[in-house]
Amino acid sequence: MNEHLMRAALDAAQHGWHVFPLRPGTKRPALHGERSCTGTGPCASGHRKWEQRATTDPDRIRAAWSRAPFNVGIATGPSGLLVVDLDMPKTTSTKGSSDAPCGAATFAALCERAGHAVPDTYRTRTASGGEHLYFTAPDGVRLSNTAGTIGELVDTRAWGGYVVAAGSTTPAGRYEALSAPVTTPVPEWLQTILKPSLGRPAGPLRPPVVDGSRAALSALEAECAAVSAAPDKQRNTTLNRCAFKVGRFVAWGDVPRHVVEEAFQGAGESRGLTAAECRATIRSALDSSIRKARPREAA
Repeated sequence: MNEHLMRAALDAAQHGWHVFPLRPGTKRPALHGERSCTGTGPCASGHRKWEQRATTDPDRIRAAWSRAPFNVGIATGPSGLLVVDLDMPKTTSTKGSSDAPCGAATFAALCERAGHAVPDTYRTRTASGGEHLYFTAPDGVRLSNTAGTIGELVDTRAWGGYVVAAGSTTPAGRYEALSAPVTTPVPEWLQTILKPSLGRPAGPLRPPVVDGSRAALSALEAECAAVSAAPDKQRNTTLNRCAFKVGRFVAWGDVPRHVVEEAFQGAGESRGLTAAECRATIRSALDSSIRKARPREAA
């Protein structure tokens, strides 16, 4: 098993893909975390996470995989990859199956809508029966991970993400290559959805003359400022939280929904989220907030 997995890691590295060990039989990184870091070896100048330690060096790969039957992780960002993860619907114990379309069907429909066939690129089958489509990331654009931005059960892995390489095995099954490991560029229509905004200027929020009470617009301005200042890894979470807070004012009729949506859209895009990510997050947060809002007198 060690030899088989070592070969899988070396094969991936041969294609320029940066690999790192995953715990045997799992999808979790085998490298130590920041709390247990001793500050020695590769971490002598500071803790290095799996993305920073992923490598194409065959000597380092042989040394690592000679110690245990590690599964193989591919760090997509350093590898110059964007991987589209087409998942399977979750089953329930009562129904046993789901009528929802799988990620592959949703992605095929999106390709058809864009006027193109599903791209002929390197493809693997995941342990759950889903698929990974490997694409060459565009030059000069730092794409990040997405979840549901493209469509239901269609996620992507880029900078900050990784995928399990073909040849790895988990209790759910084996990861297998379905084609030759040749990647094609990310389709232009898909890039349009995934590219970060080129910068809608944040600027101060200008409250409309008529639309909205003073308290509602003050809250909206403060929450948009929080989104604009959010750390990189918390941008989408912050947008969701802040939009949820303002949703009650929409429920109370203090400010029109379109005013709130436009303000948060600008704040989210100025912080580097894609337009599609912003729309999906804002819509979900406001729907939830409006549904759960208590009457004004009880708030």
